[in-house]
Amino acid sequence: MSRTRGLAALVLLYLVLAHLIPAPATITPQGWRQTAIFICVIAGMVTEPLPASALVLIGLTAMAANGTPMREVLGGFAEPSVWLVIIAMLIAKVMLDCGLARRIALLFVRAVGRTSLGVAYALQMTDVTLASGVPSITARSAGMVLPIARSIAELFDSRPGPTGKRLGTFLITAMYQGSAVACAMFLTGQASNLLGANLALKLANVEVTWASWFVAAIVPGLLSCAVVPWIAYRMLKPEVTSTPEAPVFAAGELKKMGPLSRDEWITLLVFGGVGLMWITSAWHRLDVTFVAMVGIGVLLASGTLTWQTAAGERAAWDVFVWYGGMLRMGQLLNDTGSTQVLAQNVAAVFVGIPWVVVLVGILIIYFYAHYFFASITAHMLAMFPPFVAVLIGIGVPPQLAVYSLLCTANLTAGLTHYGTTTGPILFGVGYVSRADWWKVGFVTSVANIAIWLTAGAAWWKWLGFW
Repeated sequence: MSRTRGLAALVLLYLVLAHLIPAPATITPQGWRQTAIFICVIAGMVTEPLPASALVLIGLTAMAANGTPMREVLGGFAEPSVWLVIIAMLIAKVMLDCGLARRIALLFVRAVGRTSLGVAYALQMTDVTLASGVPSITARSAGMVLPIARSIAELFDSRPGPTGKRLGTFLITAMYQGSAVACAMFLTGQASNLLGANLALKLANVEVTWASWFVAAIVPGLLSCAVVPWIAYRMLKPEVTSTPEAPVFAAGELKKMGPLSRDEWITLLVFGGVGLMWITSAWHRLDVTFVAMVGIGVLLASGTLTWQTAAGERAAWDVFVWYGGMLRMGQLLNDTGSTQVLAQNVAAVFVGIPWVVVLVGILIIYFYAHYFFASITAHMLAMFPPFVAVLIGIGVPPQLAVYSLLCTANLTAGLTHYGTTTGPILFGVGYVSRADWWKVGFVTSVANIAIWLTAGAAWWKWLGFW
């Protein structure tokens, strides 16, 4: 869709929603216009006539024009979670630039890369390890892990095209599916996870911390980590199954890198220290954003990260703009009462049906609706608020409703080659056909749903979520 036609469609959508559809009795005219603005921004994220940050800035401007004080409109940029995202992305930039991320990947490959399946597990565990503090699937999967995967595939003369099935097709597919699981395992697995955590506190009064998310996701997450590469292996079995050269290649590359440099040592200490402080936040009670700020301060003070590099990291500041803006717009939407009205109307449909049945049905709808989304963030913003309100309204325990929706939102990325920002990058490499991508994505989705609704639910029962 062209920019002009896309923007015209959004304006038309706003006029229909705000001025032709009557506002519910409990919502003020200003609140209904606010709701229409929010829906249009979400629709814009799906159709993409403009970049997400530009859409958010226009949406914030529209909300100010609708009568919301400017200080309130811009309040999202003062939220600690917004700064946590940008700081974590800057730490990821340092890890990539100094070579630490590459070294971690090579260490995994050297340890378990003697078979093609072992290489896939090594790449996945690299992604999972980095997801503990790198809130960007693109930075991890496309920036840090993909170069290693391609190097190993090419080591066996497997390149996009006729030789792709030799090894590269399997590795890229397994890597992408594993990256979706990594996103689901940590609060910092994906930038939108922190947005979801803020929505959970506002909408369901459930506090989601780094440690609580990690504990909630560890059991089903590790099970998915074990199963997902195996599914890709069974469905796209590579011609090369034994890869003794891979550990040799990794060892050779590590030898070329030499011992840890000064910058790598500092970055490793910061990454490990920040991660440790996040894990133990329930004991020392230090704010996780404060901990991240201390870490970035050490990197800046030591010269490991220069301010010029930080200021030039466009992707991080882009996330800062759309994330801070959407966080505030979500809060303003909740204040209008629109999500509560929707939840009450939908909950009335399920009266008399056991909440366990409704939970499973809604999670399946929530999951496969991602075929219509090209962003985990857009999916979460559009569907998490009303769905969590509906589930709690019919009697689902709040913690169970929140964590099942938050974790599932990330797993949906594996469905398509456009399911999240890294999808088009990996698909564009040319190793995997669209048919193979979607086929493996669907089978993997069934396995993930089964794992998280059985082992995950049992684990959450033991944790006392329900």
